Amino acid sequence: MAACLAGLGGTISSSVCTMSLFLWLTFVFCCSGSAISGLITQAVSSDVQYDATATPQCLAEPGCTMYQGGIIVNPEFSHGTAGWTVFGKGAIEERTSRTKNRFMVAHHRKCPLDSFSQKVRLEKGKFYAFSAWIQVNEGSETVSVVFRTGHGMFVPGGSIVAEQGCWSLLKGGIAANSSSTVDVLFESKNTSKEIWVDNVALQPFSKKQWRFHQDESMEKVRKSRVRFQITYANKRGLAVRGAKFFVKQTKPGFPFGCGMNFHILESTDYQYWFASRFRFTTFTNAMKWYSTEEKQGRENYTIADAMVKFAQDNCISIRGHNIFWDDPKYQPDWVKTLSPKDLRKAAEKRINSVVSRYAGELIAWDVVNENMHFSFFEDNLGKNASSIYYSTAYKLDPTARMFLNEYNTIEYCGDEKVSPGNYKKRLREIFSYPGNEDIPAGIGVQGHFGPGQPNLAYMRSSLEILATTGVPIWLTEVSVEPGDNQAQYLEEILREAHCHPAVEGIIMFAGPAYAGFNTTALADMNFNNTPAGDVVDNLIKEWRTRDFEGCTDGGGFFSTSLFHGDYEITITNPATNSTSTSTFEVTKDSSGRTFHFQIE
Repeated sequence: MAACLAGLGGTISSSVCTMSLFLWLTFVFCCSGSAISGLITQAVSSDVQYDATATPQCLAEPGCTMYQGGIIVNPEFSHGTAGWTVFGKGAIEERTSRTKNRFMVAHHRKCPLDSFSQKVRLEKGKFYAFSAWIQVNEGSETVSVVFRTGHGMFVPGGSIVAEQGCWSLLKGGIAANSSSTVDVLFESKNTSKEIWVDNVALQPFSKKQWRFHQDESMEKVRKSRVRFQITYANKRGLAVRGAKFFVKQTKPGFPFGCGMNFHILESTDYQYWFASRFRFTTFTNAMKWYSTEEKQGRENYTIADAMVKFAQDNCISIRGHNIFWDDPKYQPDWVKTLSPKDLRKAAEKRINSVVSRYAGELIAWDVVNENMHFSFFEDNLGKNASSIYYSTAYKLDPTARMFLNEYNTIEYCGDEKVSPGNYKKRLREIFSYPGNEDIPAGIGVQGHFGPGQPNLAYMRSSLEILATTGVPIWLTEVSVEPGDNQAQYLEEILREAHCHPAVEGIIMFAGPAYAGFNTTALADMNFNNTPAGDVVDNLIKEWRTRDFEGCTDGGGFFSTSLFHGDYEITITNPATNSTSTSTFEVTKDSSGRTFHFQIE
């Protein structure tokens, strides 16, 4: 590979991964002709269980060209190879399918980047959405789009596992950090495979347009348009014209929470700070094995039990973190010395103890934490150890969702171990294990970001790839390391996650400096907000419906758009000035629904 890159005048740098970019197909779908979105992604629902047998759908003929090709010349190869040139070694040629469709082929390849390319001009500050239909001539192979800059750097822009006999859609893109000319080309590490490509597009978007797509997504995914009708109970449903009402949202529908540690038990200020903001949490350490059984045979759940009670007393839902941690470094010291036989017994005791203790009280479990980076239990107990523990946990607590929880899947594109494709593969392995097919699965992506500009492009592409599983996605441990723009970067990350239709919850590993949250402090030692804390408080307000008053029309109706969640409505009888109060819930299924209320 190095020799091939040297011949092309550059090397790949992980630092340029920040330029990779995916656009959500659902919200920027600009394809002319018949719709194809249903062929690419599955519907995402909190009730969906992981279908381990599902495979990506593909087409016998390529789908249509998005954005009419955007700035790509000859995007459909209607004019042969015009606008396209050979990149590297090998050869390119135009071919025609049995239905007379023209497409491009790169063959006789010697290096992974041997393909065909086209030069395009990028403008600084714009995002460029890429799409192309891909196939290989035999078997299956990962094919990537790559952008070669004028400085000889090769910037990855997205990938797809292409298959023989069917066309699959590769989505990706690039964010331009400078105005320059780049080469658009394709990569496949297996040089024996031909790369077939058709209907290529590269469409620019300004930052204003990008934000518009985010806002459009939020309106569609997090809110529903509903209407109220108010009638008289004792007058056979006669509409109440001019009835005044007051609506208050009592609980948000989107889980947005924060990590919690043992300091919550010793500080009323910490308790107030937390309970006044959040309704979802994860204990950072209190439930982990090294916390509950520091010495073998001496279990101590005192701290965890007290934290559970505090959460329950304040209507705060809890994610269980974690049953096991696959990192050898974080095993209790006494566990590291056990024989495989004794480890198996100790692990069985652990899972039965912690899961049974909190069964029915938690909304989720991180069953075997960081199972893709590490393999302590697999190395000692066999390759199916984790799969077996998912089965055991589900039997002990069938009401909780069972999560695979990892870091670097959305925050760092250079960690191939936990790439979105490998994450999907591991998810399939665990939940296709005999007996695990009916377990409600969850995708946990931690989200520990560094101090620099977060790679929102890679984050978005990762979420989009993971969304194709149909499994609910949570950001489980969001943090941003200290830096000049920490608050701004935290806001960018949270907005990107909240606007994605597959994300069903966010938990930050952040909090007050008093409790030791020094990486991402939301409040100082005196519980005064930091800039990052201001960001969080402002988003909490923005992502819920503000209290409002209204008045019914002549038919007793009033229409509005509401964030999902629980509500209380107080109605004033215009004749008697008496009031009555009712409750209702708005969900994603409430769109177009009429809520009926009656007054005496």
